[in-house]
Amino acid sequence: MTSERPGELVLVRHGETAWSKSGQHTGRTDIPLTENGIEQAKRAGRFLADRDFALALSSPLERARETARLVGVDAEPDEDLFEWDYGAYEGLTTPQIKVQRHGPWDLWTDGVPVGDTPGENAAEVRVRAERVLDRARPVLAEGQDAIFVAHGHVLRAIGAAWIRLAPQDGAVLALSTASVSVLGYEHGRPVIDHWNVQPG
Repeated sequence: MTSERPGELVLVRHGETAWSKSGQHTGRTDIPLTENGIEQAKRAGRFLADRDFALALSSPLERARETARLVGVDAEPDEDLFEWDYGAYEGLTTPQIKVQRHGPWDLWTDGVPVGDTPGENAAEVRVRAERVLDRARPVLAEGQDAIFVAHGHVLRAIGAAWIRLAPQDGAVLALSTASVSVLGYEHGRPVIDHWNVQPG
């Protein structure tokens, strides 16, 4: 049975890590939150304290799982919420990658190398985004809320998928650490209700 008032999907990016602070691309490297990241996650938890979630999913990586715990949700790990696989660009900053490539580079349009250490492109991340959204849609249709706790680039890909933008258009949806975003519906159309809210 579909509810007259569909639920909302809340997206929370994990708190700060040493690599997010330095601008290093952090895909599958499993590093912890900084002390500041812990405090950020606690603030996000206070911001969301009055909400109940029928579905709570997180990336399996520590920084996301710990953020979910600090937010106050018992999240099920879902591999579709892993961060973008940066392949050979793992741990590098954008300026370092541009030097390596001897020119401009954009993750969303150029992707990552496909040689000895292959990564993902925007279309491949989009497949995971659609798959995890398919887990949330039935819950939302029942008028209940869901929450995903994950990483900056994969959550941007999910936001783009939600409002039916092209995969590479996730580039326009910037996300800060421990930010809260809300996806919902207006007149049956998927919309972004709030984006990149940084709880004080």
